[in-house]
Amino acid sequence: MSKITEVKARQVLDCKGRPVAEVDVVTESGFLGRAGASTGSSVGANESFVLRDGDPGVYGGMSVYKAIANIREVLAPAILGMDVQDQEAIDRKMIALDGTRYKTNLGGNAIYAVSVAVAKAAAAENHLPIYRNLADGPIPYLMSPSSNVINGGTYYGKTQAFQEFMILPHGVDTVEESVRMIVETFYHLGDLVQKYNGGKPAMGNYSGWGAPSDDPFEVMDLIARAVDDLGFTGHMAYALDCASSEYYDEEKGLYRWRGDYVDRDFIIGQLAGLAERYPIAFIEDALWEEDFEGFALASRKVNTVIVGDDFLCTSLDRAEKAVEMGAARGMIFKPNQAGTLTEAIETARYMMDRGLLVIPSGRAGGTLDSPEKEIAVALGAWVTKTGAPRSGSRTNGFNFLLRVSEELGVKQTNIMELPIFAHLKH
Repeated sequence: MSKITEVKARQVLDCKGRPVAEVDVVTESGFLGRAGASTGSSVGANESFVLRDGDPGVYGGMSVYKAIANIREVLAPAILGMDVQDQEAIDRKMIALDGTRYKTNLGGNAIYAVSVAVAKAAAAENHLPIYRNLADGPIPYLMSPSSNVINGGTYYGKTQAFQEFMILPHGVDTVEESVRMIVETFYHLGDLVQKYNGGKPAMGNYSGWGAPSDDPFEVMDLIARAVDDLGFTGHMAYALDCASSEYYDEEKGLYRWRGDYVDRDFIIGQLAGLAERYPIAFIEDALWEEDFEGFALASRKVNTVIVGDDFLCTSLDRAEKAVEMGAARGMIFKPNQAGTLTEAIETARYMMDRGLLVIPSGRAGGTLDSPEKEIAVALGAWVTKTGAPRSGSRTNGFNFLLRVSEELGVKQTNIMELPIFAHLKH
């Protein structure tokens, strides 16, 4: 047993300059685990609660001093003396102390920062990185990287509803080769966007290129052209993050689409058409996050893997309901959504035990030490999601994969051999 002897908390900044809680956990042997509480730019309604101070005169209301006080005054005294290697006992104790579904009393950000710091301190005690410390045995392969390349939003006077258009190399052995393909495609695509738009391409909200068209078929055509120009056709699949809750009008029960309003059948029809034209590996958040029946309908009608992000929020109860209804065959893995590593890993294992897709993803503007990719390597996830290959926060994910690939000396997943992606062969 290695006891926790000290817990410190402070306010630092994430990659978008927003305040976040950061925690140090120190063991009796002097080992340190440090972690910040990442959060996203778009936040699902069913994520664990991010406790902010709400004082408009301090960081525009975004400061997290209340969360830090809860760490110092409630969480730290409760876990001092506990065994740093007993992650589940520590996490369950913090969950009980809060006592709410979404951790609204103490703050999901407070609890999560402590949870990750504990995991890092435990790994440090064992002289291992987290992915080796959490793995049940040898790690036989590494995740295949996917990357967003074009971002939705309003650019050039046009609004593209879908949030991210992604590429996913396959049929190559190494992460290094996949990363090269992603980077070369991304920058060649920038040249094509510039020609298409007649001016310098905009930088998107998620570091990709700003979408030059409000028509997703035109955007996909442009990406496919870049892939073909570089000779990667046949070794590149695609993916979409629709983030449909962002353009859903709850009052009308309709989706805002190219200056009009459309129903879910229209959106499903668009997605089915895209999946028929292009080899789309997965589609994330195809519909509004509370439309379980719609997700089940999309899963039946669209020839791809329907994946939940805001829809599932790395939540076991939502994942169970979605799987039972046939509403999702995959999940975006963001541990901070769950609020503790124990809950996040439990949800990921539920999905993976059923042969379903678990895709680790950082948060837009999150902290550089966010551990989702390390945990997913330990669990044996098949695919990971990164940002576009520019800016330190995004390239950090690529560099992590490159370093781990060298250390482990293993090949990346061949997605074409996985039953979950059988649709890509047709």
